[in-house]
Amino acid sequence: MIDSLISVLALIVTLGVLVTVHEFGHFWVARRLGVKVLKFSIGFGRPLWQRRGRDGTDYVIAALPLGGYVKMLDGREGEVPSDQAHQAFDRQPIVSRIAIVLAGPLGNFLFAILAYSLMFMIGVPGATPLLDDPTPNSLAAAGGFRKGDRVEAVEGKPTPTLSAVMLELVDRAMSGEVIQIKVIDAEDRARTRLLDLRDSTNLSDAAQMFSQVGLMPLRPVLPAVIGQLARGGAAEQAGLQPGDRIVRADGQIVTDWQHWRDIIERHPELPFSIRIERDGLEQTVDLVPDARENERGARVGFIGAIADVPDDIARSLRVVVQYGPLDAVGAAMGKTWDMSLLTLRMLGRMLVGRASLDNLSGPLTIAQYAGQAASAGFIAFLSLLALVSISLGVLNLLPVPVLDGGHLLYYLIELLKGSPLSEAVQNVGQRVGMIVLLLLMGLALFNDFNRLLG
Repeated sequence: MIDSLISVLALIVTLGVLVTVHEFGHFWVARRLGVKVLKFSIGFGRPLWQRRGRDGTDYVIAALPLGGYVKMLDGREGEVPSDQAHQAFDRQPIVSRIAIVLAGPLGNFLFAILAYSLMFMIGVPGATPLLDDPTPNSLAAAGGFRKGDRVEAVEGKPTPTLSAVMLELVDRAMSGEVIQIKVIDAEDRARTRLLDLRDSTNLSDAAQMFSQVGLMPLRPVLPAVIGQLARGGAAEQAGLQPGDRIVRADGQIVTDWQHWRDIIERHPELPFSIRIERDGLEQTVDLVPDARENERGARVGFIGAIADVPDDIARSLRVVVQYGPLDAVGAAMGKTWDMSLLTLRMLGRMLVGRASLDNLSGPLTIAQYAGQAASAGFIAFLSLLALVSISLGVLNLLPVPVLDGGHLLYYLIELLKGSPLSEAVQNVGQRVGMIVLLLLMGLALFNDFNRLLG
């Protein structure tokens, strides 16, 4: 219940902030170019709060927080008083109209740059990009990857964290090329490993791509000691506590955490007894692991517990990416550009069937991720805000009528032909755009419910 409440509140904050940023871009540029703004609304539907400013603009917060709009004086939507005709949007030069429409998505990109800049100045924690032995007979094994390899760069792009490696591989894997990966091996020698993806046809799921090619993050040998427990998980229900050392399980002496995890996975919803050491005393605990499917579709057990990682091992596996103010802004601009291109490429690949439509997410998935990010801390939540802001910016620039990109398409056609498209053509375009948008929203919600039910 508490997790659901956090997710809902985090979704409202996420959409509220990013919709405000987007609409403020339209609003600010419109006002600077002399266009009269009648209403600035965050959300749709019944107003929850409303006031009129000195400038005559109605400022509204509405009940449904899944968007917003800026309503401007426009002769196409009603009669315009003659003394205000110069303030009407449709009477502005085409360059001014283009600037006003572009300002919303640009606001989202600027917000992402600001968020990433702040993150890089504070310091972004991540996992050191150390690799374990690859999966046998996998693409990574064929490419020569070895345990202890530390990834330095993918196709010349520096990768200071494991997530950076994953991001670069997701961006490049579905192109079906040979990817060059620079590593420092366990003997501290620079090597170039290769991932040959030319004959790969099943790399359409971004979430599973890393494991599909056989790459494995380094799994250090850890003692079988409980570090943290998930609320309501099998471990907590059995009475396990942080600091408990697993001595025996299923009649075996437990050697390390990986051994303990293997035993758990072999017992989905199957009870067995374990022997633990707590405060120097041993005791027996009955445990019934929950069940779930792993990345290969096999049914395995899990208990909702993670290992206690000794400080020296934790330091070797953790890295913080941090820059001074100027370098942080430069890195943030590069990150925003890279994420924008990745979003655009993923959309293109989904359109031509080279990426799974399951990657499309709606408000329920965003709420889940927002809740997790909010619980993880300020940096994680800020990173999610930046990512969703970039997605909103890119999506709004798509040439679909009813979106900003659709309006830009109309204006570019007007520039080329010297006159606006006819009202009839624009109306047809609006209807087609609305159908496309509803289909995308329906697919996103379908994927959301599939994830929740799955």
